[in-house]
Amino acid sequence: MIGRILRIALAAIGALPIAAGALYLYSPPKSLDVLNDVFPGDAGARRVAGGVSFMPGPDGKLDVWGQNNAAIKPRPVIVFFYGGAWVKGRRTDYGFVGKAYAARGFVVVIPDYRKVPGVRFPAYVEDGAQAVRWTRNNIARFGGDPSRIFLAGHSAGGYIAMMLALDRRYLARVGVDPASVRGVAGLAGAYNFYPFTSARAVAAMGNAPDPRQTQPISFARRDAPPLWLATGTADTDVEPRNAITLAARERSLGNRTTTLREYPGLTHDDLIMAVSRPFRTKAPVLDESIAFFRRYAGLPPAPTAGQ
Repeated sequence: MIGRILRIALAAIGALPIAAGALYLYSPPKSLDVLNDVFPGDAGARRVAGGVSFMPGPDGKLDVWGQNNAAIKPRPVIVFFYGGAWVKGRRTDYGFVGKAYAARGFVVVIPDYRKVPGVRFPAYVEDGAQAVRWTRNNIARFGGDPSRIFLAGHSAGGYIAMMLALDRRYLARVGVDPASVRGVAGLAGAYNFYPFTSARAVAAMGNAPDPRQTQPISFARRDAPPLWLATGTADTDVEPRNAITLAARERSLGNRTTTLREYPGLTHDDLIMAVSRPFRTKAPVLDESIAFFRRYAGLPPAPTAGQ
């Protein structure tokens, strides 16, 4: 789906598609990132730090995105975890996410994490906790406010973000107060998928002594941070029921800060594509997630930074 839309967009703008096409074969998100830079918008957003180590090993690095104006007061922070079915993905392919949110008043941290088959559950969740700890301890140097940290992610990244938010143990083990997370935005995340029906889920989670401990919905609680759960009604990769059932469970427990957003006709890939400049007209994913973050960061509503 991403490849088809990218090829259409490249042809429509008259660009030579060879380079982006080659990048697509290597990494669909990287191709999307390259195409993102062809379109105007997101003024002032830039990568302020790249390849920063937050834990040992090649997968223990992160990038930080912010704005050119270093004189502004500390900004709320979003730690974004990318997807890839726990087996693939690179932080450097998601600059379009960093730019989108940085241009709208946030400092954005995009970490890598270890993947299957090199590791199994819960290693990638533990890596996410390490990235949050680094953010709390260091983000002030990059203009971020360590008292206003949000988590976000797409697909498997949404899973990591939600596990960190709902299962208190991971952040507590690295010395981070789980209550310090101000909110979580999950885009097409996997939250309720046991019994496992896909080979990738079995590979990633099948070693767990108690498989239910791998499921974010198992840790739903009334005092969970505000949740923004986005899904596309045409998602056949991570079915909408993941978001729908988690939202229902949270509400049944009395959590009134949970928002379920169902985007009609959108697929799994569409939700992350809608964050990039060329495809923001597909759905208001960026604007509505920004509204969620601003609300719980204590900021007034603000206009978008432009398409």
